[in-house]
Parts: sequence; structure tokens; C-alpha cells
Amino acid sequence: MKHFARNIILAIVLVGATVAAFQYMGPSGGSTKPHGGHGQGGHEHAEGKVELSDAKIAAAGIELATAGPATLHESVLLNGILQPNQEALAQVTPRFPGIIREINKRVGDRVEKNELLGKIESNQSLTVYELRAPFAGTVIDRQAALGEFASEQKPVFVIADLSTVWADFAVYRRDLGRIRPGNTVIVNTDDGLPPVEGKLAYVAPVGSAETQTALARAVLPNGERRLRPGLFVTGRVLLSARPAEIAIKISALQTIENRTVIFVRSGNAFEPRDVEIGHRDAEHAEILFGIMEGDVYAAKNSFVIKAELGKASAAHEH
Repeated sequence: MKHFARNIILAIVLVGATVAAFQYMGPSGGSTKPHGGHGQGGHEHAEGKVELSDAKIAAAGIELATAGPATLHESVLLNGILQPNQEALAQVTPRFPGIIREINKRVGDRVEKNELLGKIESNQSLTVYELRAPFAGTVIDRQAALGEFASEQKPVFVIADLSTVWADFAVYRRDLGRIRPGNTVIVNTDDGLPPVEGKLAYVAPVGSAETQTALARAVLPNGERRLRPGLFVTGRVLLSARPAEIAIKISALQTIENRTVIFVRSGNAFEPRDVEIGHRDAEHAEILFGIMEGDVYAAKNSFVIKAELGKASAAHEH
């Protein structure tokens, strides 16, 4: 009887072991341990990451930058207009009144010093005398036509040396106490090219009754004739400087579920990093926690990566 009971117990143990082995190996004899992919292919983006090739990054207009030290500036944003440099401008007027017999230059023409602009026949002597350019520059205005009477009361030509121009800014009362000659000003011309840097050369001691603003003027280099008088510009006047050990561009910041993140690149993938922001200015933000110096991140058009991450999350939920 004892032998019979022992045999029964042994049989039960053997059956239990066989069932457990079958469940572990699966019906096909292979392991059923989980693997790293969804579906049949076993290929996916790692959770929380977005893979983008260099070609896709370029096509999306994503700009990469490297986190590192920067100087943050307290600044004031001003609206302004470009003007010819009045210290390099000449109004060419007749010496004697008379009839314009010859015109050699039109508005927009470049002239050299002493180059012939036109000829006038004097009413007094009936002799013809010449009008010549006082210096090299550009004809920006012409106030007469062939055969017209010209007098010494009105300029016939206006010549300007446009290698430098003035940027005149309107400063509101609340900012007047902080604006000083010598302040650096970064001028944005809205033409798609990098801004132009200059210095404030003049701050008016009186204000305008009409606009309740005072004038601040910067002299800007214009060797390529990119800056055109008459066009509006904006200027950011830098007031104070604060060093930051690690800073990133403001355009890199994104918000995910009320968290401030930036997308850091690792290999071909971008991953969102939660960051703590310190001081910031118009262009950069100080990073107190979240990334390290040398990390490469998406500085421009990072919203494209955020959108791709949202698509991946939605697909994962389904």
C-alpha cells in the first residue's frame, strides 16, 4: 500500500513538471519571453524618442546647436527707421540761376568725386557752367528736369555716401533713464539676413511733443548697401550682461504635459529632456538643470520633433 501511494505521488509530480515545461517553451518549442518590438517586425522607436536621419532633419528645417556658455543681456526693444547719414550728404545747388541744359545722372546712379552731374546756362552771363559731385556717393534725389529753370534756392541733386547710414529710434519715457550713448544695439532689418550690430552715437536731450518720445541714433556700417534709408527696423539695445554656464536658444523650448523640455540628439534620435530655466533674454535661456555642456539639441523648428513624438505616443496607445 505504501509503495502504491508513493508511485501515485511521483506520477503527479512528473505530470506537473511536464505541463510547466510545455508552458515555458510554448507549443512551437521556442521561448515565450517578451522581446523588444511590437507586432511581427520587432522594430520601433524607443519610447520617448524620435529617430530622424540627417536628410529628414534638413528637410524639416531643424537647426542643431550645442549647449554651452553664453552671455545674457538685459535689453530694450525699440522701433526705428533708417536715414541717410546727414554728415555724408550734400545738396548740389546752382551757383547762379539759369536753364538746365544737360542732365547726366539719375536717381540711384553712383558717382565719383568731381564727376559731372549736369550743366546750367546762367541767366546773367548766358554762359554754361557745370554741376559736379562734391564726393563719391549715390544720387538719392533730383529736383529738376532738362530745360527747367533752376535757382540757387533749391538743390538740383542730392548726393549721399551710403557706406554708413543712421538708424533713428524712438525711446519712450520709461526707458530714457537706461539708454546711453555707447550702448550696443542689435538692429533687425527683417530681410532674412543676420542682424547688424552698432553703437548708439547720440541720445537727444529733448523729446518730441507729438510722439512723447526722444531720439536715439546709431551709425551703422553699410558697405554692401544692404541698409536702405526709409525702411523701418527694430533695435535691441543691450543694457547689462550676465554670464551663464549653460544656455540654449529660446526657440528650442517646448512644453509637453506642462513640462518645459528641449529635444537633445543622441545618435539618430531626439529625446525630450526636462529642464529648469534660470535667467533669460530675447535669444537665450540659462539652464540650471537637465542638460550638460556639449549636448546637441534642436534649436529651431523643434515643434516638428514634438509633433512626431505625439504621433508615436498615439500609435503606441492603439
